[in-house]
Amino acid sequence: MKLLSRRRGPAKTDSRVIHQVAAWCLGYPGDQLFERLDLMRAALAEQQADDATAALGRFLDHAASTDRAELGQHYTDVFDLSRKRTLYLSYWSAGDTRQRGAVLGEFKQLYRDSGFLVNLHGELPDHLPIVLEFTALADPERGTAVLSDNRAALELIRFALADVESPYTDVLAAVCATLPGQSPPDRASAMAMAAPERPVETVGLESYDPRLLPLFTTDSEKAFR
Repeated sequence: MKLLSRRRGPAKTDSRVIHQVAAWCLGYPGDQLFERLDLMRAALAEQQADDATAALGRFLDHAASTDRAELGQHYTDVFDLSRKRTLYLSYWSAGDTRQRGAVLGEFKQLYRDSGFLVNLHGELPDHLPIVLEFTALADPERGTAVLSDNRAALELIRFALADVESPYTDVLAAVCATLPGQSPPDRASAMAMAAPERPVETVGLESYDPRLLPLFTTDSEKAFR
């Protein structure tokens, strides 16, 4: 599968392309992001024009026109300094409780069952960019099911980003647009999609070492060229 195809007038947008572009956009905006801007733009141009491609296009335009240090600081501010916008999906379902270790284990098992070796890039297995790349490259069906299971979290992150007028709102909106059904119109509706009560107990996690997850052996960027 190639990220850049020669198709003209696709019948519909390939969600794998949206998920891979979103995965790259949601990583820390280092040199790789800027080196891939033209690749991502060309890939989106090969897709049907829709809400997802338009949203990602807006983010790429913003990234290209923004000072790199400024974008990096914004990324740190919105994702690393507030739990309200965390990209770790297990936090939204389990909070800082002992149960979170079990949820992380489920993500790890998902990757193992796929037969792929997943590169965590030093992150936990529930980090949204990793889940998106897995969905794009390894198992679109099961990956999309996981994203759908975490739809409430994705929508709540989107609303939280919109609250601070972050350009990353567009990236979350693009991901949500690939999932079945309409996005909820407001935060209350998004919260209603989740479990009635999310644990908030703050405790030390049971022993969990992300290095236990084997590394990806496939170069995802080459796979999508």
